[in-house]
Amino acid sequence: MGYRELHRTVKLRLGVGFCQRFLDIMLVPLMVIHFSGLYGAALAGLMTLGTAVVAIGGTLAGGHLADVHGRRPVLLLGELGGVLCFAGLALVNSPLGGGSGVLTYLLYLGASGCAAIALPAGEAMIVDVSTPENRTTVYTLKYWSINVAFMFGSLTGGFLYTGFFFQLLLAGALVYLGIFLVTLLAIRESAPGGTAGGLAAMLAGYVSVVRDRIFLRLVVAALLVRAIEVQISTYIAVRLSADFTPQRLLDIGPWHLTVDGVNTLGILRAVNTFLVVCLGLFAGRLFGRLSEQRRLTAGIAVFTAGYAVWAVSGDVWVLIGAAVVVTVGELMNAPVKQTLLANLVPASDRTKYMAAYGLAIRLGLVIGSACVSLGSVVPPSGMAGLYVVFGATAIWLYRSLFRNLGDRTPLLEGARSGD
Repeated sequence: MGYRELHRTVKLRLGVGFCQRFLDIMLVPLMVIHFSGLYGAALAGLMTLGTAVVAIGGTLAGGHLADVHGRRPVLLLGELGGVLCFAGLALVNSPLGGGSGVLTYLLYLGASGCAAIALPAGEAMIVDVSTPENRTTVYTLKYWSINVAFMFGSLTGGFLYTGFFFQLLLAGALVYLGIFLVTLLAIRESAPGGTAGGLAAMLAGYVSVVRDRIFLRLVVAALLVRAIEVQISTYIAVRLSADFTPQRLLDIGPWHLTVDGVNTLGILRAVNTFLVVCLGLFAGRLFGRLSEQRRLTAGIAVFTAGYAVWAVSGDVWVLIGAAVVVTVGELMNAPVKQTLLANLVPASDRTKYMAAYGLAIRLGLVIGSACVSLGSVVPPSGMAGLYVVFGATAIWLYRSLFRNLGDRTPLLEGARSGD
């Protein structure tokens, strides 16, 4: 199935997701830089942690509210809040606003919380209006669009932060206004609410999610893959910056390009993003002959192998070759992971499950940070072996989950009847 045959709501949510990811990539690093300049790196780090805590609370609340009141009202609430917060950010940081750091931070907290409230409802809505047959296509398009947003958001923020901070915030307000109007005027409810409300009901709902053993296996598998994925920003980044010997990348006549570890890290990221943007839309054709189970497990194996090479190699061209391997593995497994999630989540509590899954994946960042400390006492070969253990365990868990798909069919009937 191609893009034209997808449900109208899916198309709109993919476009909204691209805009939101673009803003996130463009503004989040700049806000950290802004607060660091105002209050110093130490306090800025604590402020960033506060933002993460607010986002976690918003995600949990949004997952519950969307099951109680329906997807659309929660989306409208979060998106309207985003409009107001970004408008406030632009006003405070305008030539007439005074640039109060305290107000900027409070409004930024509000914007982060509003985005988190809307996130589970948006994710669940895509599942509501897609089918098991087209979900791999949907999540392939989503994965590709996120990487395009990452590329352009990074470039826009990097080039326009100096001298254009107010304009970037104003653009954020206008983009959020557009997103709100799209939801208000063009998106219909996909799953009306009806479950019990209140704090006790919310806690009881999340307790039932935690007791779902099949879902917990899915979470652990995704967490292990995420723990490998974040190594490029944690242990591998530290290793390259500290231990990489500068070497020539290119020799063109009298011109030579020599790179150090930090340069190489940037090249690896650029190669990965460029290949995903170029090949992401063709992933279905490239791997269409493989079953979803084989595509997922083979993709994780290839992906893990690339990261293991990144953990031990000191040759720039070997590292670049491993970047190609990592990208192929990502293209194989990333959409199928999301499809499997959608196919295993019960329709009655879909947004709670989506919220819990999203929060659990954040723990991958914690494991990534711990690996920096572990890498100070474990040799690179040991870290590569750890990645292999993570990848092999994830493959084993995912294989068991495919055997459980049939057991979840009764829980998914609500989703199919609503498509």
